[in-house]
Amino acid sequence: MTRSKRYKANLGFTEKSKVYSLNEAINLLKKTQAAKFDETVEAHFHLNINPEKTEQQVRAGTDLPHGTGKSVKIAVFTEDASKSEAAKKAGVEITGGDSLIEKVRTSGALEADVTVATPDMMPKLAKIAKILGPKGLMPNPKDGTVTEDIESTISQLKKGKVNFKSDKSGNIHVLIGKLSFDAEKISENYAALKKTLDKAKPAGVKGKLIKSAVLSSTMGPGIRIA
Repeated sequence: MTRSKRYKANLGFTEKSKVYSLNEAINLLKKTQAAKFDETVEAHFHLNINPEKTEQQVRAGTDLPHGTGKSVKIAVFTEDASKSEAAKKAGVEITGGDSLIEKVRTSGALEADVTVATPDMMPKLAKIAKILGPKGLMPNPKDGTVTEDIESTISQLKKGKVNFKSDKSGNIHVLIGKLSFDAEKISENYAALKKTLDKAKPAGVKGKLIKSAVLSSTMGPGIRIA
């Protein structure tokens, strides 16, 4: 694979085998060559779980104290006219019930970053679970996206709540801010995420939940952290 000059230059800022402190990693990311846009900062965790066991899958949501720096596009599934109107007033562009489900089913896509649904819609969403599920868009009570309190949930998501779930390899990838954030804000967002992740440890997992953690930016290197 051919690597860009920027990628090769950024690798020079880190030692491949070294494990850095969180603050060291954040400062290193800020020293990497800047792209022409505000890069995203992500935290990646490899978990001590068996991803093939349903009871060991990890799924939760957490409020980042300083938000993600990203505008979140939300879709709301509800047949309740008052809840749909509340969602629209809160800035949600995509709302609907059976008609929205049918639109997603026929198109095979939904242009949203996160979905929220009222409890009565969950059986109906089974029709498009194979479309939403692989994209991490299926509403779930565990992360608070299945709720009657649509307005409050939307407010939390727009302020910086992030939802996450383990993938087929036992990893979790979460956006925790922008490279333009000061180091303290990135650090505090990471701390909030890690605290929630530790609490989400499945009962059947022995020892520590997190095997390893990496911090990265859109165009920067992955930096392993303690």
